[in-house]
Amino acid sequence: MTDDFGQSDPAALLAAYDAQLRGVAEVQGAVNWDHVGPLWRALFTDGAFVSYESLEELGTVEEVDRLIADTVAHFAAIPQVKEFEWKTRGHDWPPDLDRQLRAHGLEPEEVETVMVGEATRLAVDVELPSGVVVRRVDHLPDREALITEASEVAARIFGDGPSGAEMLARLDRMEGREQFWVAEADGHVVCSGRLAMVEGTEFAGIWGGSTLPEWRGKGIYRALTAARARAALAEGVRYIQSDSTPMSRPILERSGLVAVTTTTPYIWKR
Repeated sequence: MTDDFGQSDPAALLAAYDAQLRGVAEVQGAVNWDHVGPLWRALFTDGAFVSYESLEELGTVEEVDRLIADTVAHFAAIPQVKEFEWKTRGHDWPPDLDRQLRAHGLEPEEVETVMVGEATRLAVDVELPSGVVVRRVDHLPDREALITEASEVAARIFGDGPSGAEMLARLDRMEGREQFWVAEADGHVVCSGRLAMVEGTEFAGIWGGSTLPEWRGKGIYRALTAARARAALAEGVRYIQSDSTPMSRPILERSGLVAVTTTTPYIWKR
C-alpha cells in the first residue's frame, strides 16, 4: 500500500474499505449486537442494522437465502425493532442479492456512492457567508438544545432520522469517538453532520451534512466537511469515507475523494 494510493487507485481504496470498515466496525454505537456467520446484527433503540465484509464464505445462494430468512425472524422476534437495515454494496456477491432480499420483504432505498480518500485533501480553508459559523457542539454545556435543533432540521430535509434524544444517547455510547458539528446562521442551525472515528482503523466517516435549501450553494457543506477533516487529522485519522448522495458527491470529488462502489440500504419494516 503506497502513500498515494488513496489519490489514484480505487481498487486499493476499496480493498481497504472492505477490510477495515465493514463488519464489526460498522456496528459502533449499537446498544448490542450478535455475530452469526459473516453477519454482524446490531440493535439500536427502535431499529437494527446488518453488516458484513463478504457473503462468499456461505458458498451458495441457498445458504444466503437461509441466512436472510433467519435474520428477518431474529429481528421480528424483538418487539422494539420497528425496522432493520441490511446494507449492501454494489460489488457484493451474490449478483442476485437484490432479488433475495426483496423476496424476504426488504425494500431498497436510494442508492448512494461510497467515497474514500485522504483526509488532507478535504482539510482546506473554505470561505463562509457572513454570519455563518461552523463549530463542534457535542462537548458543550448547551449541546442538548443544539443537537435537538440540528436533528429536527435534518428530519425536515430527509423526511426522517434519529431524534435529538436518540442522537445524544448514541454520542454518549461512543464515548468521544464520534463528534457532532453544526453550521449556524443568526443563531440557528442550517447544516449539521457527524464525524465518526472508527476504532482500530485508519478511517473516519463523515455522516449527515444536511443543509437547509435556502442555504445551499454557499460553501457551507464543504466548510463543515473541511472542519471535520481537520478534526479527524488531529485524531490521527488518515482516510475519510462518506456515503454520498448525488448532491454531495460532486463536492467530495472536487476535494479529491474517489468513488469506489455504491451502497444501497434494504429496509424491513414491521
